[in-house]
Amino acid sequence: MELRDILSLDCTRCAVQETSKKKILELIAHMVAPKLGGVSRDDVFDSLLQRERLGSTGIGLGIAIPHGRLSNASHPVAVLITLESAIDFEAIDNQPVDIIFALLVPENEPEAHLKTLQAVAQKLNNRDCCRKLRAAKTVDELYHQFLESDATCS
Repeated sequence: MELRDILSLDCTRCAVQETSKKKILELIAHMVAPKLGGVSRDDVFDSLLQRERLGSTGIGLGIAIPHGRLSNASHPVAVLITLESAIDFEAIDNQPVDIIFALLVPENEPEAHLKTLQAVAQKLNNRDCCRKLRAAKTVDELYHQFLESDATCS
């Protein structure tokens, strides 16, 4: 599954001003639910929150990858957000987060879920890529920078 197949321009936000992890998860739910007919915002939020209860999806270096599985989803949907000011996400390195890539997938597609998470983590593990994402000034710039054909956000 290609990232461009699951991330759309309307699920990308740049310099968001939310100030808490809960508000970010609510924003993600608000963005994703309309893309998944038959799935409510509450379903999306609950899936993300349930995963966070297992352990933070803040992977370090200012990055979080919240994700969840939905029984009523027919296809995967992703959200990319940068924050104007980093927030506490209970990341593994205790550093605040300012880049968030969320992924919601059908419950019956665990292999695709894991492969997509791996691809995103690999892309966001590149410091130059993250620097470029943080420097993006518009949604369009952020979206296209993330989806550059080179896996390292060249």
